[in-house]
Order: sequence, then structure tokens, then C-alpha cells
Amino acid sequence: MYLSVQLSCYPLKEDYKQPIWDLIARLEQSGLEVYPGRMSTEIFGEYDEVMKVLADAMKWSFETYGKSVFVAKIMEGDRRPR
Repeated sequence: MYLSVQLSCYPLKEDYKQPIWDLIARLEQSGLEVYPGRMSTEIFGEYDEVMKVLADAMKWSFETYGKSVFVAKIMEGDRRPR
């Protein structure tokens, strides 16, 4: 099953940009299709891999940078930009 995800991360700290950039870099290294945007990042791939990458990335973010709010919209299907 193919997933399309729109993920936003809101670090709860004054220096919020670096945690976001590092999270995007980590997502890009996962091998999934990742399209960073100004307000959210789109992620595309097979269900099991996407969910594993999301879980690992969020855990890493919490352990590395502390409190953050994550907002994810997850849809079954291929919504990649053409």
C-alpha cells in the first residue's frame, strides 16, 4: 500500500529552524521521496517503510532537540506532484 504524507514539525524552542532542517535531512536520507516545502514536508512511499521512518525520525527529534509538536496528514494513495 502506497502512502502520501504531509508532515509539519514545530519545535518548542526559540531556535526552531535547525531542528527542522536536521529533521528534513534525516527524512531525505531515508530513501523515501521527500519534498520539503515552506510550511510542511511531503513524504511518499510504501506504508511499512513510511511509518517506520516517521516513527524513527520523531523519536530522534524528541531525543535530540526536546519538545516539538508534529502534525501529519496521512493518505492512502499516490499524491506525488507530477
